[in-house]
Amino acid sequence: MSPDPQLTAAQIAAAVQGGQSPQRFAQDARARAEADSFGSLISVLSAEQVDAQATDISRRLAAGETLPLAGVPIVIKDNLNLIGTATTCGSRMLAGYVSPYTATAVQKVQRAGAVIVGKANMDEFAMGSSTETGAFGATQNPWDTSRVPGGTSGGSAAAVASGMVALSLGSDTGGSVRQPAGFTGVYGFKPTYGRVSRYGLVAHASSLDQIGPFATSAQDLALMLDAISGHDPRDATSLEAAPNFAASLGAEIKGLRVGVISESLGGNTAGVEAALKHMLDALKDLGATVSDISLPTLQHAVAAYYLISTPEASSNLARYDGMVYGTRVDAGDVNTSMSRARGQGFGREVKRRILIGTYALSSGYYDAYYSKAMKVRRLIADDFNRAFGQFDILITPTSPFPAFKRGEKVSDPVAMYAADVDTVAISLAGLPALSVPAGFETVDGKRLPLGIQLIAPALSDEKLLTVVSALERSGAVKVELAPGA
Repeated sequence: MSPDPQLTAAQIAAAVQGGQSPQRFAQDARARAEADSFGSLISVLSAEQVDAQATDISRRLAAGETLPLAGVPIVIKDNLNLIGTATTCGSRMLAGYVSPYTATAVQKVQRAGAVIVGKANMDEFAMGSSTETGAFGATQNPWDTSRVPGGTSGGSAAAVASGMVALSLGSDTGGSVRQPAGFTGVYGFKPTYGRVSRYGLVAHASSLDQIGPFATSAQDLALMLDAISGHDPRDATSLEAAPNFAASLGAEIKGLRVGVISESLGGNTAGVEAALKHMLDALKDLGATVSDISLPTLQHAVAAYYLISTPEASSNLARYDGMVYGTRVDAGDVNTSMSRARGQGFGREVKRRILIGTYALSSGYYDAYYSKAMKVRRLIADDFNRAFGQFDILITPTSPFPAFKRGEKVSDPVAMYAADVDTVAISLAGLPALSVPAGFETVDGKRLPLGIQLIAPALSDEKLLTVVSALERSGAVKVELAPGA
């Protein structure tokens, strides 16, 4: 079996476990990373760094270790720390910063045998919906380079959609794994909040951030989720129990109760409507029952999300003042130095969100905005709990439209924020959700991928893999890589 961008992670791992050299797969993926023309990566590890990882995997296999991801090349979003490499978060503020440690989730994939070949492009400090706000250039959608790949994990999504690697890691605060997965035609999984340790993930909004994978098959999702899930004493929010994701594959879904969230049925393009109908028909063919369900509080989800995430971001980014963290700008006094460091180091979107968040937390406005948004968050979670009393999973489009043009929304923040209308409520409730490839819509002569979002109750992440593996076996769902992969 020769290196091939069409191979799944499971196929690569099986080949390496069977005696093939991990160096071949690792260096082939690194070569694709070096040749990337979509702006998917901010940095590529050196040939020596990649070879050292592959050599260590050969040694560990020879010693009898079990490595579920043996030799699988991956990329990680550039807000995940990897010792000895630059972590920029797509920002000038962190120019020159070299990680002194490795994030827990990254350590875990390395322990499972994965080889990291690069760090993926992203919206600056994970703030955006298009991977256009970073300091190192925009990422292009491999299906149509005039369009965005979604955000903020657009680089991680594009790396998988283009065939550079079979697996990647991103982070999801309000849809930043799911929306790019939908726009690029791959799987994107946001686990239950706390399922994956956030230690070593540079914080955006701490009560919402969660690390999740991109993949091209349910089996690969299971491999990655089994590797990264579980308790971490360095993250007080991480959960003790973790399911066996691989064991969830292969089960039948006859009798599954599927609820279609009626608030997600307005404003969709014709292609999205057709994709949703196709997915619902496929589920019915597999024995599921489908009914509509209303969650009235979801109409307030976008407003609540931005009145919670921006204050948390404002607080988290206060440390980047050029004194201890961030690029230093020397001036006549401390206040001027800090002001100039933040003014020069942060981009426009990050500044905008810091200002919104600081305003929402300020005296006289805390109760009117942040406190009220937290109450709405509780009501949204209650609506989901009520719905899961009637249904096993819920379903919506991942986005009401396919990928939009680069530059189309970047100067209109309200329109950009509204792009997350189908994803933010799930983050507010801390639920697991999976964007599933659901066909294409032709726009301006180009086939653009569409995604459908499956949502499960908290701590029922494995249920989503059961559903999608059944859809794969039936032929209703199949990932198609971008042309030229």
